[in-house]
Amino acid sequence: MKPGLLRRAARPSGWRGRPVPEPAAILGAIPVPVVVLDPEDRFINANAAAEQFLQTSIASLAQLRLTDLLPEDSRIFAVIAQVRRMDARVSDHDLALESPRLSRRGVSVHAAPLPELAGGVVLTFQDSSTAQMLDRTLNFRGAARGASAMAAMLAHEVKNPLSGIRGAAQLLEQNAQEGDRELCQLIQDEADRIRGLVERLDMFSDRPVELAPVNIHQVLDHVKRIAANGFASHLRITEEYDPSLPPVWGNRDLLVQILLNLVKNAAEAVDPLNGEIVLATAYHHGVRIAVPGSSDRVHLPLQVSVRDNGPGIADEVRGTLFEPFVSTKRGGQGLGLALVAKLVADQGGLIECDSRPGRTVFRLSLPAPPPGVLGTSQ
Repeated sequence: MKPGLLRRAARPSGWRGRPVPEPAAILGAIPVPVVVLDPEDRFINANAAAEQFLQTSIASLAQLRLTDLLPEDSRIFAVIAQVRRMDARVSDHDLALESPRLSRRGVSVHAAPLPELAGGVVLTFQDSSTAQMLDRTLNFRGAARGASAMAAMLAHEVKNPLSGIRGAAQLLEQNAQEGDRELCQLIQDEADRIRGLVERLDMFSDRPVELAPVNIHQVLDHVKRIAANGFASHLRITEEYDPSLPPVWGNRDLLVQILLNLVKNAAEAVDPLNGEIVLATAYHHGVRIAVPGSSDRVHLPLQVSVRDNGPGIADEVRGTLFEPFVSTKRGGQGLGLALVAKLVADQGGLIECDSRPGRTVFRLSLPAPPPGVLGTSQ
C-alpha cells in the first residue's frame, strides 16, 4: 500500500477537545472484516477481523491478489466489477467463498469505491453462517421433540404387541412342520428387528442429563484409541489440539458417544488407503445463544471438530442432515446424526457441518463450566 494512503483524508485535530485516533487504528478496531483492493485486485490493506475471516495473515495478504484466494468465477468478482463500472456501492448476499484455501458459506459482501485510488475497492464481509446454524439448530430441536413424542408412543404401542407376536410364533414353531418352522423363525427375527429399531428411537426421549466439567482432550484420546484399535485401524488419525483449552460443561459418556459416531462416519466416508481423520479443539469468542424461557444467553466458546478428507456430503441432504431418518449410507436408518445432534443440544451445545469435496468438518460448539463451579474434570 502507498504510505499514508488511508491517512491523507482531512480530519479534525480533535472533537470537543479530545484527540482523534488515526484511521488505521479505527480500521483495526472494527470487528467486521474489511479489506482494500487496488485496481489489480491486490490486497493493500486489511484489518485484524479480515485476517481471521480469510484465514491468512496480514503479512501474507500483502503478497496476494484476491484471485489467489478465490476462483475467478466467484460471484464476488462480479460485485467488484460492478463497483468499478458504476463507481457506486454494491452489495450481494448469501455468497459461497470456496477454494482450497478458504471455505465460507452464507457470506454477505458490501463493496464501495475508494475515492483516493482510481479502481480501488473497499470490501466488507458479514458471515451469516452462525445465524443460519442457529436457525437450523432450532428447527432440529423442533424435529427432535417430534421424534421424542413418536418414540414414546412407539415404545408404548409397539413393544407389547411385538412381544405377543414373537411369543405366538415360538408356540407355533413347536408344532409346525419343517417348512413352516422357517416362517415362524422369520416372524421372530423380524419382530426382533422392529424392537431394536424402536429401542433406538427410544433414545430420543427426553431424559435428564447430568453435566459436569469434562476434559475434552481425555475424551478425544479415548475415542482415538477405540477407533485406532478397531474400525479406523487402517487410517491416519491426527490431532490439532489447543492445550490451553479449559474443561467443557457436558457429560463425558455422551461426549464419547457423540465423537465415536462422528469418527466412525468419517472412517466410513474416506478412502481406505489415503483417508485421514483430524481431531481438533479451539477456543472461539462470539457464539452465544438465548436460553428458552429466560433472558440469559449461553456462551459457547469451546469448539471440538472431526475433519476428514472424504468426498463430501451431497448438497441435497446437507440441509436436513441432522433430522431423523435422513441418511447418506446405503441401508442406513438415518438415526445416528439425529441422535448426535440431540445429545449435543441436551448439553447446551450446537453442532454444524461444513462439507465440500475433499474436506468435511463436523464442529461442536460447547459451553464452559458456569462461574463458581468447582471440582475436577471428568
